[in-house]
Amino acid sequence: MTGERWWQGAVLYQVYVRSFSDSNGDGFGDLPGLTARLPYLDWLGIDGIWLSPTMPSPDRDWGYDVSDYLGVHQDFGTLADLDALIGEAARLGIKVLLDLVPNHTSSAHPWFVDAASDPASAHRDYYVWAAPRASGGPPNNWVDFTGSPAWAFDTASGQYYLHNYLPEQPDLNWWEPAVHREFREIIEFWFGRGVAGFRIDVAHGLYKDAKLRDDPPNPDPGPLTGRHAVRHVYSANRQETHEVYREWRSIAERYSPPRLLLGETWTGDFDALASYYGDDDELHLGFNIPFIFAAFSAPGLSDVVRSTLASLPAGACPVWTASNHDAGRFPARWCRDDPRLTRLALTLLMTLPGTTVLYYGDEIGMTDVAVPAALRRDPMSLDLPPDQNRDRCRTPMQWDTSAHGGFSPALAVPWLPPGDFAGCNVAGQREDPGSVLSYCRELIELRKDRIGADLGYTVLPAPEGVWCYAAGSVLVAANFGDHRADLRGFASGTVLLSSQGKAGGDLLSLAPGEAVVASRA
Repeated sequence: MTGERWWQGAVLYQVYVRSFSDSNGDGFGDLPGLTARLPYLDWLGIDGIWLSPTMPSPDRDWGYDVSDYLGVHQDFGTLADLDALIGEAARLGIKVLLDLVPNHTSSAHPWFVDAASDPASAHRDYYVWAAPRASGGPPNNWVDFTGSPAWAFDTASGQYYLHNYLPEQPDLNWWEPAVHREFREIIEFWFGRGVAGFRIDVAHGLYKDAKLRDDPPNPDPGPLTGRHAVRHVYSANRQETHEVYREWRSIAERYSPPRLLLGETWTGDFDALASYYGDDDELHLGFNIPFIFAAFSAPGLSDVVRSTLASLPAGACPVWTASNHDAGRFPARWCRDDPRLTRLALTLLMTLPGTTVLYYGDEIGMTDVAVPAALRRDPMSLDLPPDQNRDRCRTPMQWDTSAHGGFSPALAVPWLPPGDFAGCNVAGQREDPGSVLSYCRELIELRKDRIGADLGYTVLPAPEGVWCYAAGSVLVAANFGDHRADLRGFASGTVLLSSQGKAGGDLLSLAPGEAVVASRA
């Protein structure tokens, strides 16, 4: 993709680096391993890759606890390895995005080490500190990701510090001007090395209420408890955060083409999501969290798309993704590990207008893996049920049928156990024209030819259980029902691609679980 808004219509690919390809046999994926796999991503048709955190970290949250924003994690290689990756990707026409974590650092970051050493230290105000309540205990009712108090007590100073995630991830204080200066330098450092942009972690969370007021109770948390018991009115989604992105956008626009700002905008409110685009002067893209967790049905998904497009500013580019390193894999969550439904879901992802993001393995239908308790590695979800433990969706990429699915050399021990690589792998599917991988590649090619950067979307009448819409120069129809759907009188066109292997002929009906892409009559 070329041009000023190269991401519009693009297919991005999230690489969980630690699990993608191990080149040196230490059990961890690394940058040289990823570089060696770039020809595969080029063959697939990927326009850009987003790398899970590559910066040095103690790995309490597997890279999302950064201890140095200007380096490369020793498990992944060196700065020279990252430069080589960026250069080879550029040769193939693939952009490289890094994961930027501006909401918090590691407690091992030199800033925090200094901040905790003395209340008068130079970096003390880089973090959020507060005295106990008059009655004792944490300063307010804010809760962290687990639902526990979001405050850790520092015995040496008698104050608490804020952590919205693990205690080893202290939140930065964005009221402090020096924090702004630090991140301007960090951003320009990486842009200067050829990084095409950032996926911004916890993009909604930078500023906190200056008065540290209690969050109000959530009147309708549904079945969720813990963190969801309160509405995060004062602890996140503050208006001051938008000024940060206006500043970063001005930096991004100095480059040609502009560097991309893609936010993890974790909100269920469509207007709040839209607000992060600003007046085309903040984030270029914001992840659509409601889409990820929507019911896998015609009304469940189409309602989210309708609400999203109705809320976004004119000309804003939506983002569609169904899997990631936190939420799990859509073949498990949506499709019940049914390849037929996985194909249907891929059809939707590749034909909705805007930007599509695949998670590594989505293209072959990789599913969640039941990691035994003794082999789990994620501290934050260690004690959660198997279907919520995040290790389940971070297992090694399944390349072939050799040892460890081709992820690591034979004598290595991968950091997490591989899934069913004998039944689901790249090599086998690449040679099978009827595979999920082959179908996904065809969809990507069709997307580029028939939809591209066109942001048009029109929902069309359809039988019950069928979602039908027009995008670009195609018509898409997906049957979520258990019975054949007759489309006569609803939609017409010539079938270009079918999730169940049929192409050509008129669009007359859909089998259960079938999705088709047709030329618009």
